[in-house]
Amino acid sequence: MNKMRFLGAVGAAVAIAAVVTACGDKTTRSTGWEFSRNMYDPIGYNPDQPNANFKDGKTAQVPPPGTVPVGFERFEYAGTNEDYERAGAEVVNPLARTEANLAQGKALYLVYCAVCHGPEGAGDGPITKDRRLESKTESRALENYPPPPSYRRSDGANSSRGGLMADLTDGKIYHTITYGLNMMGSHASQLSPEERWKVVMYVRELQQK
Repeated sequence: MNKMRFLGAVGAAVAIAAVVTACGDKTTRSTGWEFSRNMYDPIGYNPDQPNANFKDGKTAQVPPPGTVPVGFERFEYAGTNEDYERAGAEVVNPLARTEANLAQGKALYLVYCAVCHGPEGAGDGPITKDRRLESKTESRALENYPPPPSYRRSDGANSSRGGLMADLTDGKIYHTITYGLNMMGSHASQLSPEERWKVVMYVRELQQK
């Protein structure tokens, strides 16, 4: 019993000492000793930090000419009408027409394209129709966007760059998705090259309607 009492007294004394020494005296902002600081201090440089390892003293460096980032696929056509026509004549969809690719193309189209082009490609997406904002504090009409021309052959709509929308080739559709046209912005940041080709595949299906 004496030994147990002694150990208990020692434990209590250690606990009291730890509490007392942990209390600050309100004169210092020191956090005390730090354990294994090298485990949470970053070894690498942040992009905006000075870096003496480079001649210009910057961490963020411009990639060497001709290099391609991992996962990036270069599209060797500029965002011009001339290259739009050239892409239309030279570029074809590299993906096989499968049910899986079509299904994924449809899903991507409904997420990124149908809001303007409509679920069936008729140019009747919800953003082109009358809409209202209703809340507790206000009720007002939202701006309508002009409907894009229909992809469907039965509608016989013309492209703003000439020819029927139903006759647009793989390359022309892919070029437009990549660079945008008129009020449609580029979707290159939203869709990877493979995803763009799947959307192209689904749009080609809509052209047959």
